[in-house]
Amino acid sequence: MKEGEDFYFNEDGLMVFTEVYHLKRGYCCKNKCKHCPWGYGKKKEKK
Repeated sequence: MKEGEDFYFNEDGLMVFTEVYHLKRGYCCKNKCKHCPWGYGKKKEKK
């Protein structure tokens, strides 16, 4: 893993995975990750 590409540390010092990392991993872990490319946990728009 490469810092700045696959992850970064937020202002609280916690590791945050990027969208690039999630796409490399290839599946959704269903933990409502901040950069989830599959949109898990994101609010759906009402029409």
